[in-house]
Amino acid sequence: MRELYIANKNYSSWSLRPWVLMHQLNIPFIEQLVPFSQQGNFEKFRTFSPSGKVPCLVQKDIVVWDSLAIAEYLYESYPTVWPKDVKARAFARCAAAEMHSGFSTLRNTCGMSCGHRVQLHQLTPALLLDINRLSELFEQGIRQFGGPFLAGKAFCAADAFFAPVAFRMQSYGLPFSKVATSYLQHLLALPAMQDWYKQALAEPWVDQAHDDEIAAAGQIIADQRQTS
Repeated sequence: MRELYIANKNYSSWSLRPWVLMHQLNIPFIEQLVPFSQQGNFEKFRTFSPSGKVPCLVQKDIVVWDSLAIAEYLYESYPTVWPKDVKARAFARCAAAEMHSGFSTLRNTCGMSCGHRVQLHQLTPALLLDINRLSELFEQGIRQFGGPFLAGKAFCAADAFFAPVAFRMQSYGLPFSKVATSYLQHLLALPAMQDWYKQALAEPWVDQAHDDEIAAAGQIIADQRQTS
């Protein structure tokens, strides 16, 4: 059985991607959750991940330690990971790769926390540039392939890669376009996303470094975690 190593559900946007992909597509796995540590994560995570980061998928003697690589590895056994149509599949892969390597201002300004609700101090031009590009990308996919998912009627890896954006929209009230907001709300309503969200709020761990970054971004309006 494959094992998926992840960190805290409240904070770990990278862990969310393969977790929600596998849950939503009914790909069996054993979850191995290793919480973030105030003393640092690298050496602890190195016990299972060559990069010292999460997520990491382990199946017997095969180790896959990058979220996009995990999607491609799973695709070899589960073709529904990417769209069947070649044009939709090409678009979905480009969209996922753009998310994987880009949108650094959104990541750095709006750290993921499922439980927080934050009023940002400011919407900087760089942050608005990321938000507008994401809106454009979502609108292109919905318009070209008919929705409700990014590359057509079926959920795929591209949608999983934008799952953290949906939580960020919810936490920070980000001003996406109407079409983009509807798409992200659709992601938030998925059973796998709802399961992740409930488990994130129930986690007993608070990572102060992450919380400090979130507080630096804006005014904390609410914290819905059960640990608060």
